[in-house]
Amino acid sequence: PAPIARTAPDGLRELAMARWGMPGPPQFGGAPITNIRNAKSPHWRRWLQPASRCVVPFTSFCEYADTKPRKTPTWFALKDDRPLAVFAGIWTTWHGRRGTKANPVEGEHQLFGFFTTDANAEVGAIHPKAMPVILTTDAEIEQWMTAPAEQALELQRALPDGTLKIVATGEKKDEAA
Repeated sequence: PAPIARTAPDGLRELAMARWGMPGPPQFGGAPITNIRNAKSPHWRRWLQPASRCVVPFTSFCEYADTKPRKTPTWFALKDDRPLAVFAGIWTTWHGRRGTKANPVEGEHQLFGFFTTDANAEVGAIHPKAMPVILTTDAEIEQWMTAPAEQALELQRALPDGTLKIVATGEKKDEAA
């Protein structure tokens, strides 16, 4: 589970906990989809209205460099001090089984996923396929949360080259207490 900010039924913004992984297309087995690229797919259409949109807060995100013998985690942020930023996402209420294979949870779940787009120069050097859609201003967040789908999806674009920084690489090492 992770926090998302969404519009509550009373019209106010709320912070909620949700599970990463939107319901996938039934014709592909319905497996959870975490990163959404093809916003034109009929599968996503029902969640493109403002009531189903959310933003997903983060301070840094990871992509894996294709190194040998293991892939190397590479962490990106807007600045070295990792200020709070948000991904553009969608959410839904879903009934079924989620969780780990060892600890599945049956019932009602709040699910989310976030949108991806072509990678900019920094992310593309590590992960050429895609990067998350990142909103960096209050105006962009408002557009994502309230505008008609066509206008909101104008934000599905890479950040300009030079906007992100690599803030860490390699496995995390916990310092001894």
